[in-house]
Amino acid sequence: MSVADTAVLLVCAGNATRMGGIHKILHPLGDTTVLEHSLRTFCQCESVSELIVICREQDTDAFQTILDAAALSLPVTITHGGSTRQQSVKNGFACLSAKAEYLAVHDGARPLVTAAEVQQVIHDAHVFGAATLGVPVKDTIKLVEDGLITDTPPRANLYLTQTPQVFRRSLYEQAMAFADAHKLDMTDDCQLLEAINLKVAMTIGSYTNIKLTTPEDFAIAEALLAERSANKEATNHG
Repeated sequence: MSVADTAVLLVCAGNATRMGGIHKILHPLGDTTVLEHSLRTFCQCESVSELIVICREQDTDAFQTILDAAALSLPVTITHGGSTRQQSVKNGFACLSAKAEYLAVHDGARPLVTAAEVQQVIHDAHVFGAATLGVPVKDTIKLVEDGLITDTPPRANLYLTQTPQVFRRSLYEQAMAFADAHKLDMTDDCQLLEAINLKVAMTIGSYTNIKLTTPEDFAIAEALLAERSANKEATNHG
């Protein structure tokens, strides 16, 4: 049985500039909202001990309303984001309880991650100290400078990095201190550990763990949810 020693930092403080004015985290999805989909999933994970939701200050009341109605089985703390993603995660880190030995940083815009995927990446982080979900790239990737292709990296070595990204608390704190001292600003939490030469394990996830970035992504997410529901119903009646 897993020990509940991992705090989830759900990052929801972006401006969603590519969503045409839609607040994607509070937007309806399936039978609830994007926010509640993620929270429900993490509440199913026996390794998760607490939830920290990081949002913009002006969205606090809207988030609190959803959290109150959700009546979740795990304690939830709301804190505010910073001027960058790294600062937002740092604000969330400051809210960790003393018992949280690991933290899982998750994009609020990835509501389709499954409990099984969360459990696996947390397990791998316990083994290696740090781990992230990801999937092999499907397409050939080109490096381009001034409109001209300069290189084609071997596809076998390339992965699309997803979240959650899970870290031993002491390692992440060390990486944050280094970033602060050297004025580094990262858009990906694994980069913090890479900057101090620490290795991060790649846990193979699923291509369905999509990030809601544009309005079209909601149609894809709804279709994936419908497929999951149909598969579950077929299994229950099988």
